[in-house]
Amino acid sequence: MAEAFTLFLLTGMLLCGLLLHTMSQHGARGDNGSKRPNFIIILADDIGWGDLDANRPEEKTNNTPYLNLMAELTDFHSPASTCSPSRAAILTGRYGLRNGVTHNFAVGSVAGLPVSEVTLPQLLQKAGYYTAMIGKWHLGHNGPYGPANRGFDYYLGIPYSNDMGCTDIPGYNLPQCLPYKCCSRSAHEGCYSKVGLPLIENSSIVEQPLNLWTLTEQYKSAATRIIHKARYNTRGKPYLLYIALAHMHVPLAPPLPPGAPAAAHHPNDGRVYSASLREMDGLVGAVKSASDDTDKNNTLIWFTGDNGPWEKKCQYAGSVGPFMGKWQTSRGGGSAKRTTWEGGHRVPTVAYWPGRIPANSTNSALLSGMDIFPTLLSLAGETPPSDRRYDGIDATNTLLRGEQTGHEFLFHPNSGAAGEFGDLQTVRTGKYKAFYITGTSAAESCGGATGRQELHDTPLIFDLERDEAEETPLEVGTPEYQAVVERIARRREELLWDIATDTSASAADYSTDESAAPCCDPGQAVCRCHPRGQRDGN
Repeated sequence: MAEAFTLFLLTGMLLCGLLLHTMSQHGARGDNGSKRPNFIIILADDIGWGDLDANRPEEKTNNTPYLNLMAELTDFHSPASTCSPSRAAILTGRYGLRNGVTHNFAVGSVAGLPVSEVTLPQLLQKAGYYTAMIGKWHLGHNGPYGPANRGFDYYLGIPYSNDMGCTDIPGYNLPQCLPYKCCSRSAHEGCYSKVGLPLIENSSIVEQPLNLWTLTEQYKSAATRIIHKARYNTRGKPYLLYIALAHMHVPLAPPLPPGAPAAAHHPNDGRVYSASLREMDGLVGAVKSASDDTDKNNTLIWFTGDNGPWEKKCQYAGSVGPFMGKWQTSRGGGSAKRTTWEGGHRVPTVAYWPGRIPANSTNSALLSGMDIFPTLLSLAGETPPSDRRYDGIDATNTLLRGEQTGHEFLFHPNSGAAGEFGDLQTVRTGKYKAFYITGTSAAESCGGATGRQELHDTPLIFDLERDEAEETPLEVGTPEYQAVVERIARRREELLWDIATDTSASAADYSTDESAAPCCDPGQAVCRCHPRGQRDGN
C-alpha cells in the first residue's frame, strides 16, 4: 500500500513538472510545437556600401572580417537616406508618408514616431518574445515615444545621434567647427556648451554627458550579457535584440594604442575611419560569438545600415563604392546621405543563420530595410495587424532558399533635402532607376559644394546594370526609355493614390521645446550627472 502511494506521488510530481515545463516553453514555441527563432538586428549608422571588405576586394583591406563571413544581400536599400525616417520604416514596414516620420527629430522634440503606429518589437513582445534594444533610438525620447514604451522590455542607449550633444572628450568630426565639448556656464573659447549627450537605461538617464570612448564597450557588454542570460532570465522565451550602433556616425571615437590620450590621432589621419570600422566589426564578432555559444542554430543575425555615408565629413565618411552618382557630382553637390542617389541608400547588408543561410553566399534580389518587419514576423509565425497597409515584403524565401524574388518596384523618398519631406522622388524597377527630382542644398560634398534642385517632368532614367555610377541617363524618346517610363509612371501614380487614400496613415508632431531635451540635472551646466554603477541588461 505504501509503495503504491509513493508511486502515485512520484507520478503526480512528474506530471506536474512536465506541465510546468510545457507552460514555461509556451512563449518559446509556436502553435505547431517548433521552437521559434531568436532575432538580432544590427543597424549601422551612416555606413557606406563600400565599407564592407567583400564589396571592394581590390582594396585588400581587412576592416570587416566578421561581416565578410556572412551571406550578403548586394542590392539592399535603406528605407530613407536620413536617420529617423529610415528607422521608423524599419520598425513599421511602412514608408514615411504612411508612418508620419519624414525627417529627423531634434534634441527638443516633444513627440516622435506616432503612437498610432505599431512597431515590430510591440508585436513580437505580444507574441511572447523578450525584446531588448541597445543604441541610438532617434524616434522620440519623451513619455510614450521612448523605446521603453514602444515594445522593448529593456533599453540602453542614446536618444538621438551622437553629434546632437556635447561630451567632455570629443571625437573626430569634419568640417571643422566648434568641438562638441561640454563646459561650465562660463564657457571658454573652444568649448561647445549645450545639453550633454545622455546615456539612457530604460527611461532614466544614467550618465550625462556619456563617454564616447567607452560607449562601444558598454554596448558590447550589454549585448553579450543579454544574449547569454536571455533563456535563463526570460524562462525560455525567444528574443529580439535590436542593436543600433553609433558607428559610423561622427564624431568617431575609435580605440587608441595603450596609454595614448583620447583624440591622439592627427585630425587628417585617414586611419581613424578604418579603426572605427574594425571596432564596429569587432562588436559584431562579439555578438556573433555570444549567439553561437547559446543558441547558434536558432538565431538569425541581420546587419544593415540606416543610410549611406555623410560625405561632407570627408575622411571621416565611408565609401559608396562604385555608386558615385556622377550625374549629380558633375553638377555640384553630394550624392550619398540625404540624397536618393545609390550612394545615399544602397547599404552593406549581411545575414547569418547557421544551417539555414549558406555562409559566404550572395543574393542580388531588390530588397529594403522595410522588409525586416514582415520577414521577422513571418519567421516567428505571426501576422501583422490587418488594419493598415504595408510596403515591406516577406523576404523569407530570399534569405533561406536563395530565391531572387524582391520588390518589383521600390520607391526612394526624399528625407530632408529637396522638395517636400517624404516625396517619393525616385523609383526603382529591375535594373532601371528613374529620378523625378535631383539635387539638394542640404547634401554637401566633401568640398562643401551643393547641387541645385531640379524637377524632371520627364524623369532621368539610368540603367544600373550598365551604369552603376549613375552618370549617363537613357536617351528620351528611345523605345527602351518609353517602355520603362510608362511602366514606372503608372506604378508611381498608383502608389501615391494608395497612400493618399490610406486611412491608417499617421502624422508626426515635429514641434520642439527646450524643456523637452533630456536632462538629468537642470541645475548643472549641460545637465551634468555621473554614471550610476554597473548595468546588468535585465
